[in-house]
Amino acid sequence: MRNLALYLTGFSLITLSAALLVLPEFATTHAQQSAPAAQEDDAVPSFHAQPPSGELPPTMAPSLFNETIVFNAYAAAARVKKVLYQEPCYCHCDRSVGHGSLLDCFVGRHGAGCGTCIKEAFYSYEQTRAGKTPAQIREGIIHGDWQKVDLAKYENDTLPPAK
Repeated sequence: MRNLALYLTGFSLITLSAALLVLPEFATTHAQQSAPAAQEDDAVPSFHAQPPSGELPPTMAPSLFNETIVFNAYAAAARVKKVLYQEPCYCHCDRSVGHGSLLDCFVGRHGAGCGTCIKEAFYSYEQTRAGKTPAQIREGIIHGDWQKVDLAKYENDTLPPAK
């Protein structure tokens, strides 16, 4: 009788565990298919439409990072801080960590681990050097042009730090 009770308890625990594993997955899938969530994903992430009116916080020093591409992303970000302040970040860190623009990704360590942030920073840097305005760069980011950035040119040689 005691073995039967242990067997039923074990079976119940396994069944409950399996149910708990399946329910959250179903709930997430269902939420992703709802219309409001889809509309929210289409929204442009946070950015500032106007140039900054005061001092901007410094980006983290590129020398804090060993990977050349991350070093270069932070070096580029430091050079175009005023532009990054006016750009959205499509990793949606505005929702997840409260960022107000792409610049916030490089004020802290977030940009070091995010391919979206890195590509958007290089895109902004390249477009600034090509003479584009922050508004034009923002339109390109919204359009997805940042996804075409060739990271290979930033993987070997380091950019000099901003002055």
